[in-house]
Amino acid sequence: MKQICIGILAHVDAGKTTLSEALLYRAGAIRRLGRVDHQDAFLDTDAMERQRGITIFSKQAVLELGETRVTLLDTPGHVDFSAEMERTLQVLDCAVLVISGTDGVQGHTRTLWDLLERYQVPTFLFINKMDLAGADRAALLAHLKNKLSGGCVDFGDPDTLWEEAAVCDEAALEQYLEMGELPEDMISRLIGERKLFPCYFGSALKVEGVDALLAGVERYAPQPAYPAEFGAKVFKITRDAQGARLTHMKITGGALHTKELLTGREGDTVWQEKADQLRLYSGSKFHPVDTAEAGAVVAVTGLSHTFPGQGLGIEPDWSGAVLQPVLTYRLELTDGTDPHTALQKLRQLEEEDPQLHIVWNNGEIHAQLMGEVQMEVLQRLVRERMGMEISFGAGAVCYRETIANAVEGIGHFEPLRHYAEVHLLLEPGEPGSGITLASVCPTDKLDLNWQRLIFTHLLEKPHLGVLTGSPITDIKITLLAGRAHEKHTEGGDFRQATYRAVRHGLMQAESVLLEPWYRFRLEIPAQQVGRAMMDLQQMGGKVDPPETVGEETALTGTAPVAGLRDYAREVAVYTRGQGRLSCVPAGYFPCAEAEAVIEAMGYDPERDVENTADSVFCSHGAGVVIPWREVAQHAQVDSGWRPQGTEPEPKEAPPQRRPVSTYAGTAAQDKELQAIFERTYGAVKRESFLPPKAPKRPVADHSEEKRRELKRAFSGEDYLLVDGYNIIFAWDELKKLAAEHLDAARKKLCDLLCNYQGYRKCRVILVFDAYKVKGGLGSVEKYHNITIVYTKEAETADAYIERATYEIGRQHRVRVATSDGPEQIIILGHGALRLSASAFHEELMEVQKQIGDTVWQNNRKNANSGAVRAALEKAKEDGGC
Repeated sequence: MKQICIGILAHVDAGKTTLSEALLYRAGAIRRLGRVDHQDAFLDTDAMERQRGITIFSKQAVLELGETRVTLLDTPGHVDFSAEMERTLQVLDCAVLVISGTDGVQGHTRTLWDLLERYQVPTFLFINKMDLAGADRAALLAHLKNKLSGGCVDFGDPDTLWEEAAVCDEAALEQYLEMGELPEDMISRLIGERKLFPCYFGSALKVEGVDALLAGVERYAPQPAYPAEFGAKVFKITRDAQGARLTHMKITGGALHTKELLTGREGDTVWQEKADQLRLYSGSKFHPVDTAEAGAVVAVTGLSHTFPGQGLGIEPDWSGAVLQPVLTYRLELTDGTDPHTALQKLRQLEEEDPQLHIVWNNGEIHAQLMGEVQMEVLQRLVRERMGMEISFGAGAVCYRETIANAVEGIGHFEPLRHYAEVHLLLEPGEPGSGITLASVCPTDKLDLNWQRLIFTHLLEKPHLGVLTGSPITDIKITLLAGRAHEKHTEGGDFRQATYRAVRHGLMQAESVLLEPWYRFRLEIPAQQVGRAMMDLQQMGGKVDPPETVGEETALTGTAPVAGLRDYAREVAVYTRGQGRLSCVPAGYFPCAEAEAVIEAMGYDPERDVENTADSVFCSHGAGVVIPWREVAQHAQVDSGWRPQGTEPEPKEAPPQRRPVSTYAGTAAQDKELQAIFERTYGAVKRESFLPPKAPKRPVADHSEEKRRELKRAFSGEDYLLVDGYNIIFAWDELKKLAAEHLDAARKKLCDLLCNYQGYRKCRVILVFDAYKVKGGLGSVEKYHNITIVYTKEAETADAYIERATYEIGRQHRVRVATSDGPEQIIILGHGALRLSASAFHEELMEVQKQIGDTVWQNNRKNANSGAVRAALEKAKEDGGC
């Protein structure tokens, strides 16, 4: 059976849900027509949807058209819920765009058309409300050809159908001239190539023109070809009435069976989970199926790692939404709920709608929203599902950043036994293009697999600009050059090098602050036009010539979000409720008040350690952090790119230094090199077994003040910081124990460190990662004679250790035990001593052995002393001395 997935899209109030009801009714899927105003529409199943009369959540229904099974997806029409609509576009085989016959192409209609073109979705048009006064069929068709595409053809007029369809394509025109008509497969091809857009006129409320639309979909809707290999696209996450997590996906290849294992990736982690149940939904009801063939849309239970936009099997992940929230709001918990508890609950909503961007910022919860309607819906949703009362503080504009000139960004990451270098060309992109990627790096210089990995890291997170810390956009990034080490390069090395290269380029570039703009339509009485145009011009907006609509005047154009965000209330006041303002996102443009915004946000890019532009180079066997201004002088690859108008500068290579990537020695060769070193300079001793030595006094400066500074710098106890989980999974005996019971491994490590502390008399701080604990505040506990730290949410153990090393190292000797290479480099930069997991294991075993020897000797001494006393007592009893 032919399977087609069709989406219904429209500007709000165009009659989209009413058309969905009519389609289901005429196809026999429902027995009676529901109505939005009667709050009984089949697909508006949520109480908020019925009360407001708008679609908030996309819904699914299944109907049969002869040999064709149609999965109908009804999407939200209100601009505040456009994210839900856009996520659905990625799984559509074709779409039906509903247009009001009395309003024509409205602001959001144009946005929907652009999105359908971007996702290359074949489109049918249904012009609704043709039963109302003012709906002129011929005028509307001309309007559609002018505003949307010349390929819009009236499929209800057989006299002109073939001729108008033929002029859309040269091959079709030749066929028409020869035969006088066009075959169905050619019509279907033209629709699939988005050259032809069938238009049907009618009234969904009166079920007029609906049968013609159904017949056209059955005859002409293009059937996609699906591969035999499994693939699926996740477009939605919801929860059923019992709280079970549902992953809505379209099968795009092969088939999915119940209890089948699905594999995906979350960051660097590969997961495998079982598809417990496959549900085929129609409205609020569903029936389970054993197999979902290619083309089917199903909800799958049992998956906890999926997310909207994820690709499974052969499908890649979605590149992300075009329509992004333009305002961010602070959530206020008016019922006294603990913020960390609220954050954990709100994460569920972010899982369903990732564009909420729930963030924790200095003890406050922030969310990104499209507008006031979404804000009100979110308040009610939180109240009904989570039992919390929330309100919103003043919203702030979501800014973006781009660049105005071309620069080369260099990232180098070379701590001990790691290596990666990346050279990127950052150039200004076209407005609205987002981040585009290209490569001119030869594969004989850097293998294709490493190049693909670099592209993955460029797209896996939003990179922040250097003006306000806002995400960058409209930039073309070209991979110029790179280098890997045959032996020491790992995937994470290129992540570090790539991130640093992007940031290095941004620090050199001429950055531009962008602010979001709205495309608006303002309908007001004619006498208020002068006031409105003056307001819009003061905002910095661009206004098109006024249009007369009946007794009102319509103003259209674009203006900054900062000016329009509260303007709807002002319009209602000065027009006494007669004015109507509708806005849709129009993209990002240079900010007119950039200096004031930058100063108000107070962002310092050099203090943002999580987004550093510095690089790490290897020097004398250790990693050294090189400031971003000096990275180009230390780079080991020449990309060949130079800024326009500059000549290449000769670069003197360091004497007697081989390129890093040429060394790939074996363990035997390493041992031979060590033997040569020891013959020349003496035996190599492990510092971990040597007792701590007093620091040497400087020779050049014998002043009393210098001696006092040195004494103060190393006064007090010695400290040992231990990265807990890093050590557990680096030591075989603890790793084996952790596989059975992680708590037992933690306790075993704690006991070993207690013995170590008792023998070495140093301060031991054991740090465990708890950064994935939702709402975690962190804790500090005392366990016998050592201190145990559990980090707070979003804080890793290495971040805590880095900060603690910096603070403690000012006054005390500090050693850090970890096998994390990057962490060791940071530790060394703070003046602490690094201790690898293997070296610390040997040291601790030596301490254990010495403790055992001491205990044995003490027991023997005590035992001998007891024997002597017993002999004396016996001699005394016998009358001896």
